[in-house]
Amino acid sequence: MSYTAADLPDLTGTTALVTGANSGIGFHTAQELSKHGATVVLACRDTASGAEAAARMPGSTRVEALDLASRSSIKSFADRWDGPLDLLVNNAGVMRPPKYRLTEDGHELMFGTNHLGHFALTGRLLPALLAGKDPRVVTVASIAHLGGDERVIDANPPETYEPEKSYCQSKLANVLFMRELHRRTAAASSRVVSTGSHPGVSATGLVTDPNGMGANPFIRAVMPYVMPLIFQSAAAGANPSLYAATVGEPGSYTGPQKRGESRGPIGPAKLNKHALDDDLAAQLWALSEERTGVSFVL
Repeated sequence: MSYTAADLPDLTGTTALVTGANSGIGFHTAQELSKHGATVVLACRDTASGAEAAARMPGSTRVEALDLASRSSIKSFADRWDGPLDLLVNNAGVMRPPKYRLTEDGHELMFGTNHLGHFALTGRLLPALLAGKDPRVVTVASIAHLGGDERVIDANPPETYEPEKSYCQSKLANVLFMRELHRRTAAASSRVVSTGSHPGVSATGLVTDPNGMGANPFIRAVMPYVMPLIFQSAAAGANPSLYAATVGEPGSYTGPQKRGESRGPIGPAKLNKHALDDDLAAQLWALSEERTGVSFVL
């Protein structure tokens, strides 16, 4: 389908929260939401970078400190939140650290940040979401989820750590979370809508982030020049998130449709068989509650 930021509705009166909004897909998502009238909160680990990003956006924005690799940071953020929340975009992430790393709470960094961090944040912000008008949660995953499998519930243990495979597992966890949240909200007749998206392959700072692939100095130095030549823009990569954030059907998963879903017009994205496994999703949910200490009251 043809859908770009120009198709966004008027979002005046809407409060949106975008994680990792200081750069890349998150920046363009937050910028477009702000352009269309939403009050946007940029939740970033690096608040100085977040402030620079917010200064480039129109409308009402503010920056809040949030480290998704820290249970205490997530709790502090949620405790500080005041008022209704209409839209939560779980966008931030870490991609392919070359060596096994742990969060401060003892989880593998990608599983802990990409999945557990957003699981805990969403659960802790549920009261604010339930107070919002037509509340919606968007989980940004990746075509890399297609490489994930049933071992996702092992939570990326050190003995089997491989940068690419472990990243795939963390993104499969994103999709399973999105679908299980949808199943649970529907069963509870909750007003919260859960949707998902993936950006295709886009030129973003995720590739050069020192916490991920950018730990390699060569990648950090070279890829900023190479990415614009071979990948679609971050602005184009934000289109699926914007669609999921506004008009995507509950439980839908949206992504680009061309070149193996790496770019192009958006539409329904492919899901692997594990992403469609409801039993696996329920197991992951139980594990996530145990690992984060957060339960959802819908």
